[in-house]
Amino acid sequence: MAEPSGYTALVTGASAGLGCEFARLFAADGHDVVLVARRRDRLDELANELEGTHGITTHVLTADLVEPSAPQAVYDQLTGDGVAIEFLVNNAGFGSNGPFIELDPQRELDMITVNVTALTHLTRLFVPAMVARGHGRVLNMGSTAGFQAGPYMATYYASKAFVNHLSEALAYELKDTGVTVTVSCPGPVATEFGGLAGNDRSKLFASAVAQPEDIARQAYRAMMKGTRMIVHGSRYKALVQGLRISPRGMIHGISARLNRKPE
Repeated sequence: MAEPSGYTALVTGASAGLGCEFARLFAADGHDVVLVARRRDRLDELANELEGTHGITTHVLTADLVEPSAPQAVYDQLTGDGVAIEFLVNNAGFGSNGPFIELDPQRELDMITVNVTALTHLTRLFVPAMVARGHGRVLNMGSTAGFQAGPYMATYYASKAFVNHLSEALAYELKDTGVTVTVSCPGPVATEFGGLAGNDRSKLFASAVAQPEDIARQAYRAMMKGTRMIVHGSRYKALVQGLRISPRGMIHGISARLNRKPE
C-alpha cells in the first residue's frame, strides 16, 4: 500500500476500460481519485476496490457528459467540497461506424459533445487552479485516428484530431507554468469502445488490438514525465510518420477499407 500523496486525480469514463485502469494506477501510487461516469453501480464497485486495496479516498460522481451542464456540475461539486484536482484525465469518449449520412444525427452530435466539448470545458475549468498553484498534469485521450480523416468513422476521427491538436497547443502555452498536458494516441484498444461504436468486426479491429492495461500504463508514465504526446506501439509510430509523406487520397482509401463493416 502506497503512502498517501495528498493529491487527487479526476478520471472521466471511469466505469470501464481505460478509465478503470487509470484509476487503479493513481490509487496504487497513493493518489485519491474522483471517478466520473454514468454507471453508478460500476463506479461504486471500483471505489470499493481502490479503497480496500490501496487505502485511498475516492469520490464517486455520476455524470453524463452528453449533458452540457455536466462539466460545470462536476467542477462545482468538487470545488464546494474543497477537493483540488492535481491530475485531470479526460478519458470519456465514444465512436460510431457507418456512412455519415446514414448515422443517427443526434448520436453524432452527442459524440462531439463528449469527445470535444466536455473535454474542452473540463480542461478550461480545472487548469487555471493548477496554474495558480504552479503544478498539475492533464492527460487527454486522443488517438492515431486524429492524424487523418476516417471515412465511415468521420465524426470520431475529426473529434480526435481536435483532441490531438488542442492538447499539443495547450502543452506549448503552459510550458513555463509547472502544468503539463499529455495526449495519448493509441490505435484500437480492447475495451467496450469497438462494440459500442459498431466497428468491432471491422478490419481495423481485426488487425492489432492493444490491451487497456498496457495503454493506460504507458499513457500514465508519459503524463507523469510531462511528455506532450505518446503514440503507442512501433506499428502506429511508423504509421504516423508515414502519413506525413503519403498521398492523402491513398490514406483516405486505406482508412475506408479498415473502417468499413463487413457485409
